[in-house]
Amino acid sequence: MDDLLAQLRAGLPSDALITDPDVTVSYANDMASFCEAGTPSVVVLPRTVEHVQHVMRTATALRVPVVPQGARTGLSGAANASDGCIVLSLTKMDRILEINPVDRIAVVEPGVINATLSRAVGEQGLYYPPDPSSWEMCTIGGNIGTASGGLCCVKYGVTAEYVLGLDIVLADGRLLTTGRRTAKGVAGYDLTRLFVGSEGSLGIVVKAVLALKPQPPQQLVLAAEFASAAAACDAVCRIMERGHTPSLLELMDRTTIRAVNAMANMGLPDTTEALLLAAFDTPDPAADLAAVGELCTAAGATEVVPAEDAAESELLLQARRLSLTALETVKSATMIDDVCVPRSRLAEMLDGTAAIAEKYDLTIGVCAHAGDGNTHPVVCFDQADPDESRRARESFDEIMALGLELGGTITGEHGVGTLKKEWLSRELGPVGLELQRGIKRTFDPLGLLNPGKLF
Repeated sequence: MDDLLAQLRAGLPSDALITDPDVTVSYANDMASFCEAGTPSVVVLPRTVEHVQHVMRTATALRVPVVPQGARTGLSGAANASDGCIVLSLTKMDRILEINPVDRIAVVEPGVINATLSRAVGEQGLYYPPDPSSWEMCTIGGNIGTASGGLCCVKYGVTAEYVLGLDIVLADGRLLTTGRRTAKGVAGYDLTRLFVGSEGSLGIVVKAVLALKPQPPQQLVLAAEFASAAAACDAVCRIMERGHTPSLLELMDRTTIRAVNAMANMGLPDTTEALLLAAFDTPDPAADLAAVGELCTAAGATEVVPAEDAAESELLLQARRLSLTALETVKSATMIDDVCVPRSRLAEMLDGTAAIAEKYDLTIGVCAHAGDGNTHPVVCFDQADPDESRRARESFDEIMALGLELGGTITGEHGVGTLKKEWLSRELGPVGLELQRGIKRTFDPLGLLNPGKLF
């Protein structure tokens, strides 16, 4: 320990090191349940690329594991510390280095907050689409590490589609530059995409070149109420089959609706079994909403309410924004699953989740990025009740098994971390797992970067 601190201090300013155990413990974990966290030896808050390189050279020389972190808003344990590690918190590397309206790119450090970047580019008539629900807190580096999504993915896609290039500090301290600043580029293997979603297991992101889009028109929102989740999912299929491109297509099940009503008095009818929210940011959103409203009615909607302006749209979206907060009030703890299935199997996923909730005698609410087939079943349970905690974990696993049976994936946007390690191997299969472990060894032969995650 003394040798580690001495070598770190040789290349870092004093305020970049935290050794007080009462403080370092606050960096031990992210927001995931059921994910063990170790005790870090030291927390480092670098401000420059050279600081990060010094940390990795020291870690390699002394064979000390390094756990990179952003804002720790993740839900998979990917940012959890391991015993004796260096926690490398990148939140102080928070500069927007460039916004280029001609090339439509932004160049940023990893600690930039998502919402800060979104507002900065918006001032220049540009748009950075990825918008995780924690966008006011989460960092771009963390978004890259977990390949984050958000409400707008149905039209604009996930983080991976906006990362053009990266500067990466490798495990041995070397600096690697991947990708490009140009609109096109196919030179060599796409190492940039390899790092997106790698959860800090291959290298440390210290700079990112991000693609931007022109700012779209203000979106309008429609809310449709259904007497069954199956009818709402049918509406989703009809909307996508007809070629519509909503900027948002979100679904809330009965349990979620009732939790939101109880917390915020939203006034949604108790008879509503599912609420579908659709939005368009097209030149004529009212016409698009009218067409989608007809499809919802044909699928069995009991009521369709289109907004007339931005203020009404925001009111309609409030219920969806409050979903996770409302479900957190149901019990003392929640586990948020992240299973993505083909849109055509969405109804089976919701019905299957409801059956699992009944089987385990648990409250499980589902809110979903329905346009992507990305469901977020939220298992509510009492942490102080060992039996209920056990049932919560078993139900969580059964939901992931259901997703795989329906041709889906165990995570659409939250990542694997430690929470879903066992399930990653099931999804990849033995050949896929062997190749991915081989990639890990190529970039991190000593296994120092975020050990115990993914595999």
